[in-house]
Amino acid sequence: MNYRDFLQKVIYVIINPLIKGMIRIGITPNIVTAVGFVGNLVATWFFIEAALQMGTPSAYALIGWGGAIILFAGLFDMMDGRLARMGNMSSTFGALWDSTLDRYSELVSLFGICLVFLKAGNDWFWMGVVTFAAMVGSVMVSYVRARAEGLDIECKVGLMQRPERVVVTAAVAIIAGLTKQLWWLASGMILIAVLANITAFWRIAHCYKVLSKRDGKN
Repeated sequence: MNYRDFLQKVIYVIINPLIKGMIRIGITPNIVTAVGFVGNLVATWFFIEAALQMGTPSAYALIGWGGAIILFAGLFDMMDGRLARMGNMSSTFGALWDSTLDRYSELVSLFGICLVFLKAGNDWFWMGVVTFAAMVGSVMVSYVRARAEGLDIECKVGLMQRPERVVVTAAVAIIAGLTKQLWWLASGMILIAVLANITAFWRIAHCYKVLSKRDGKN
């Protein structure tokens, strides 16, 4: 069992009673997915406000709160799938809805962080560019997997999948808010930019091997 499976099992033990309560009162997975997306929109608003207030003490508090809200919203990302399975409410549209809002959630939150760097002064301009690279890598990791699954290839390889990206983004934002050191946020964006794009190409290489064998080239 790898670390992701172990952590997932631990989290499931914690959230299962809540999931059962949701089933009893009729909450659907699609509603939970939408709530998580709204949470990320709220986090983005905090980052935008922080960008507008850069240079003041309140800016760092806003960044920290943005990170905390991302972490909280990430729980809904786990609960919607668990609710669908436990409540026998899985649907093809639900999978599409979840995947689409996940992409929106990640892009809007990273966009907010990008604005923070762009408004922090010329010294941080390139970190805005790095954050954009993190946005590109995040999208491409998901796109390659979706395209691979369309070709009937299981493609979950890589170091920086969505759960890791959410945790890194939330953690560095919270720490940056507490320490009032923007370099914490910068380090997280560098990590995501590098590892997410590596993961995307890792998945491409994985698909190449599978398709080459399927086509009889190896």
